[in-house]
Amino acid sequence: MLDKAQENLLRTDQDGVARLELNTPKSINALSESMLADLSDALAQIKDDRGIKVVILATSGNHFCAGHNLKEMSHHRNEADGGHDYFIRLFASCSKMMQQIVTLPQPVIAEVKGIATAAGCQLVASCDLAIAEEDARFATSGVNIGLFCSTPMVALTRNVSSKHAMEMLLTGEFIPAERAERIGLINRVVAKSELTNATQEMARNIASKSKLAVKMGKEAFYKQSEMALNEAYDFAGRVMADNMMANDAKSGIGAFIDKKPMPDWDD
Repeated sequence: MLDKAQENLLRTDQDGVARLELNTPKSINALSESMLADLSDALAQIKDDRGIKVVILATSGNHFCAGHNLKEMSHHRNEADGGHDYFIRLFASCSKMMQQIVTLPQPVIAEVKGIATAAGCQLVASCDLAIAEEDARFATSGVNIGLFCSTPMVALTRNVSSKHAMEMLLTGEFIPAERAERIGLINRVVAKSELTNATQEMARNIASKSKLAVKMGKEAFYKQSEMALNEAYDFAGRVMADNMMANDAKSGIGAFIDKKPMPDWDD
C-alpha cells in the first residue's frame, strides 16, 4: 500500500515496516534542502506512528546517495557573506535529520546499493543497521574537492575504529562493501538480487519483537555508549529493571519458563 508519494521521497507501509525511498536518482539522491526537509518531516511522522515498528531507508535508481547537492550549495556563493550563514543552516538541518534517525524509537535499516559517499555515507552510518549489495562502495570523499567531511566524520567515528575512519576521511577513496562490513560500517553484504529481500527479512524479524523492549533498548544503546563504564552499567541496570516491570517482559518471560509460544506483544 502506497501511503505517501512526493517528488523527493516515497513512503510505503506494510506489516509494521515503513519503507522510505529517496527518489531523485538523477542527482544520485543528493541531500538537497528539500530532500532534507522531506526526510525530517517523514521521520517526525513515523516517530509518533504507533503502527510502525521498523524503518527501511532505501533509494531509487542505481545508487544510494551522493551526499549534499554541491550545485545547490554553490549558488549561495554570490551572497554578501559568501554563503557562510547558508552553509551553517544547511549543515545544521542535515545534522538534525541524522540525529532524528538515532533518536527515532523505531530501528532504521539502510538498504545500500551503488555508491554512498560524503553525507550519503554519513546517512548509512547514522542508521542503526545497514545491508549492502556486493557492488556497493562507500567513501567520505570531500577531501578530494577541498572540503573535509567533518559532519560525516561524526557518524563515521561512532561506527568504525579511529584509524579506519581517518583513512577514509584523509584519502577520500572508496572502499568496497566487503571491507565496509569488515570494519563495522555495515552489517551484511548480499547479492544484488537479494538486497531488498534481505532488508525486508531483517525488518520483519525486528518487527516481530516487543515494540516497547526495542524502543527502550535502542534509546539505552546510544545513551550508554557515551558514558563511562560504571555509569553505563548503572544506567543500563535501571533501564532493565524498568523493562522488567512491563507487561511484555512479564508475559514473555512467563511463556519462556512455561515452554509456551511467545504472546502477542502490547502495542
